[in-house]
Amino acid sequence: MTEIYSGGCLCGGIRFEARGEPGNPHSCSCRFCQQHSGALTVAWVEFPSDQVKWLSAGGKPSIFRSSDYSSRAFCPACGSSIGAIDDAPTIALLVGSFDEPGAEALKPLSHSFEDGCPRWWQPRVLLD
Repeated sequence: MTEIYSGGCLCGGIRFEARGEPGNPHSCSCRFCQQHSGALTVAWVEFPSDQVKWLSAGGKPSIFRSSDYSSRAFCPACGSSIGAIDDAPTIALLVGSFDEPGAEALKPLSHSFEDGCPRWWQPRVLLD
């Protein structure tokens, strides 16, 4: 049976379902992620774009072109960060936007750009 992960933004204007096994579960502290989220570290998982469905009446999230290969996705009503829509057929979703962010399959297994964290903020990624 295919696993279905659902989530959305703060106001509910953007809702999604992602099907299958989350790929590349990781946390990141790069400057793009920090500015996109307002947090020093974010957690991501990736899905093939054909496995993500936008369910709400608001349709797809708004996007901002953040690099030569990706656009950051957010709710146009409440401003919640949702993820990143890459030119490759991949959508990276922020773990905090899922209805059940504590699901084991969403747990980060690595940390990117750890040097982007201030010395006083060193997230602990548990690699069981």
